[in-house]
Amino acid sequence: MLNIKLLFFFSLLFNSFFIFSQENIQKNNLFKNEIKKTVNKFEKEANFNKAASFFIEKNWDSTLVYSMKQIALTKNIKLLDYCHYFRGISFREKNLINESKNEFEKISNFFQFNYKVKNNLGEIALEQNKFKQALKYFYQIEILSNREIYDLKRSTILHNIGLCHLHLQDFNQSEKYLFKSSKLQETQKDTVLLIGSYMDLANLYYTQFKDSEAIPYFEKAYNLSKKVKSFDLKRAAAKNMAAVEENRKNFKLALEYRKEYETWKDSLNDQNKVWAIADLEKKFAVKQKQKEVDVLAAENKVKIAERNGFILASVLLLILFGTGVYFYRQKIKNNKIILAQKNELDELNATKDKLFSIVSHDLRSSVNALKTSNGKLIENLKSKNFNELDVLLHNNSDIANGAYNLLDNLLNWALLQTKQAYFYQESLHLASIVQHVEYNYKPLMLNKSINYKNNVAASDYVFADMDSLKIIIRNLLDNAIKFSQENGTISIYTRPSADDFCYLVIEDTGSGMNAATKKELLKDTVLLSKKKNDENIGTGLGMQLCKSMIHKNGGRLDIESEENVGTKIIIALQKIKNHG
Repeated sequence: MLNIKLLFFFSLLFNSFFIFSQENIQKNNLFKNEIKKTVNKFEKEANFNKAASFFIEKNWDSTLVYSMKQIALTKNIKLLDYCHYFRGISFREKNLINESKNEFEKISNFFQFNYKVKNNLGEIALEQNKFKQALKYFYQIEILSNREIYDLKRSTILHNIGLCHLHLQDFNQSEKYLFKSSKLQETQKDTVLLIGSYMDLANLYYTQFKDSEAIPYFEKAYNLSKKVKSFDLKRAAAKNMAAVEENRKNFKLALEYRKEYETWKDSLNDQNKVWAIADLEKKFAVKQKQKEVDVLAAENKVKIAERNGFILASVLLLILFGTGVYFYRQKIKNNKIILAQKNELDELNATKDKLFSIVSHDLRSSVNALKTSNGKLIENLKSKNFNELDVLLHNNSDIANGAYNLLDNLLNWALLQTKQAYFYQESLHLASIVQHVEYNYKPLMLNKSINYKNNVAASDYVFADMDSLKIIIRNLLDNAIKFSQENGTISIYTRPSADDFCYLVIEDTGSGMNAATKKELLKDTVLLSKKKNDENIGTGLGMQLCKSMIHKNGGRLDIESEENVGTKIIIALQKIKNHG
């Protein structure tokens, strides 16, 4: 229990929230007004005026250029302080932390907004894990009155002091400041900052094994996270609750939180993918416009050549003959392309129609099953037949999980077919990938009393795309659990090989399959096939998705199976030799 909790503590510290300065918008305008007053006072200093203007517009590159020009031309301390401040903020916004620190340290003690300089230096030290140095700066700001730090939130400063003490394991001081910070944030109803404070208070108590004091703060942070739009906060709160429930051995509830964490993680990934696709579309549009310009330029050159060609009739005839041959070949080539595209479109439409038919049938069956089961739930609830209620609830959970896996595979299949899925092959430690995937399935295997063995060699590295490899292992492991009986065994291991492939085997002692089913599953076809076993929700989409992704990774799939004995799914992946 001690080792588990220590690991959990370090995980939580890694997820601690660095709450950097949150400036009130209205009060921050006062700071901008002070900059404009200084600009009016030194209106003849053109470089300073441009640097200040670009700083207010958050054009950091231009701010850096003109502030450096002003520094080279002036000895006025006030102008130098403002320019170094502009540069410090600009470098920080560009994630050049050391350069930002150097600029802030050049500012004199006479600078009107010296407290902002110390706050930035403290935040940089905190970000670099120099906690004692960060405390030195934050303490200097803490003693100032609210009027003197009018555009900084005192609760943020107190929280950062508490966070420094937490990392230094000075728990009494950490508790004192984090508690002060959270009380101010509760008064100010600052929900986003309050979530971070609750999490750090929970970390503080959990580090000291004060579970009864820590868990309520985890729960407060989780409940508040439902009211904000930040995916990062929602994800962190759900992950913390999953870890807490795992430590309390409540694996069923931990699994629910873990699924919620994965949902927010997927939402964040989907959002990032949307942005990436938008950027690619923008670049593609620019390239298309450039191609149109190039085509117009080429057409103009052809017209000029034709006009000059009238000088020599023989040259003109040769050009006309060559042009005729060229366009004739282009026409034949284009007709072939159109025919191939038509055939591909027909095949895709057939696949789409069959997919919609299968998916709609399975989803309708799932919904009808849930409706029927819910009706029985209501009847047994009235009669208080708790044994039957337990069976029905587990049945509903299985149906919902099957429908969820179907929709998840449908989304990944659609992304793969439309070539929108992000795909990047790299060196991957196979054992770590398997451990990451199996973590979410251990509670399911525990509920089904399945004996699980992981013997993947720690020395195996493969060349593959990480996301698609996880989807492959997840689908095959899910199938192994689905078709295994209670008290069965599932084993994942690698076979030694002398060739350029690493062989990952997922073996179960489940119902197995006959030769005809095995042949059907391995058939290289674009169309989907409906499984004959109607007791499990499935379209064959998961296996089709696995085959497509294995093929895209340059690998192979093989199956060894015997009815009522078990199944071995063998994935051949490209091996990386002499890793590291």
